[in-house]
Amino acid sequence: MHDHQHVPMVPIVRGEGAWLIDAGGRRYLDGISSWWTNLFGHANPRIAAALAEQARTLEHVIFAGFTHPVAIELAERLVALTPQGLDKVFFADNGSAAIEVALKMSFHYWLNQGHGGKTRFIALTGSYHGETLGALSVSDVALYRKTYAPLLLTPMLAPSPDAYEGEPGESPEHVAMRRLAAMRVLLEGHAHETCAVIVEPLVQCAGGMRMHHAAFLTGLRALCDQYNVHLIADEIAVGFGRTGTLFACEQAHVAPDFMCLSKGLTGGTLPLSAVLTTQQVYDAFYAEYNAGKAFLHSHSYTGNPLACRAALETLNIFRDEPVLERNRTLATHLARRLAPLRDHPNVADLRQHGMIAAVELVADKASRRTFPSEERRGLRVYLHGLGRGALLRPLGNVIYFMPPYVVSEGEIDHLVDVAIEGITHAVA
Repeated sequence: MHDHQHVPMVPIVRGEGAWLIDAGGRRYLDGISSWWTNLFGHANPRIAAALAEQARTLEHVIFAGFTHPVAIELAERLVALTPQGLDKVFFADNGSAAIEVALKMSFHYWLNQGHGGKTRFIALTGSYHGETLGALSVSDVALYRKTYAPLLLTPMLAPSPDAYEGEPGESPEHVAMRRLAAMRVLLEGHAHETCAVIVEPLVQCAGGMRMHHAAFLTGLRALCDQYNVHLIADEIAVGFGRTGTLFACEQAHVAPDFMCLSKGLTGGTLPLSAVLTTQQVYDAFYAEYNAGKAFLHSHSYTGNPLACRAALETLNIFRDEPVLERNRTLATHLARRLAPLRDHPNVADLRQHGMIAAVELVADKASRRTFPSEERRGLRVYLHGLGRGALLRPLGNVIYFMPPYVVSEGEIDHLVDVAIEGITHAVA
């Protein structure tokens, strides 16, 4: 917080496509989609019109004993779009809340099935799932977790399939297979007390945009089936086209037991999240009142009509426009522009899944020796970007790109040019 004595707070008053405009009229290309939420540009006219129409009809209604057409349609659309078998939808109002729902529902399912000894969760090293206490409990980023550790559940940590951690010459797929072997050992000893394994499919975002091969998800699904534990897929950041497919799980041809969605769900306009699960999970709670099996979890703004309407219009844009095809073209252009950084003496890794790309800055390329955190090299890139009209907000010393899908190739050029300038400045 003390940083803001010399790092400016930027007063944004307007958004336009991939750009943000501040009170002084300065423009900033939003290279991170305002924390990975915006898909189709700021002040998108289609979503804005849908919101205005909905606001004149119904802004909110209690979602206990009541429902409304927009939530019903959104649930039906999500069931149709997500992997087969995810047939039930539970609405919440942000990503962390979705994780809380999935954790509680998984535990409660096993309790209702007579397996009350299942009380623990397995997460990956380097994972991040949110900052409420339950979500933080299954996260492994010390920056967020360390202070609150006395308040948190203690997960079992399985080694991440992060391809960057591979041995010299080891392929991402081989890293995935090796990490699956470690996961098997963990499950062999602890499946009896494990509710679920929770993962971010393909990209561990807040942990540094760490990326892994889809084979890990395929193998993990098989292990969860074999050892009778749930698989929770946190697609909050990677869902809705970020990795090249509508959902990252599609690339592994798997369906999780719980899929958590948020961020891009409304195109980046309003907070909303959804947890999709199976008929089998739903049936475990379907009982008479006196059975005491009900899933009691509610939020005041659950199923908010305005947010649901924004989500529906977001899905309509995916339906009406060749979004994923255009993204593949943009992702190819982004990869081509970033390619020269592979030879940079301070770049240890250049990685990409679809519209997410990351550059790993290090003090020494050969040894992968990192810069001391107190040197704030990533902050130098951020400040250089602001001065050049680009919002680049590194994760430590990882410079990443996750722009809105309306970005042009010329705007990608601007982001990359500014990033390269910023890296040159930061490592000097």
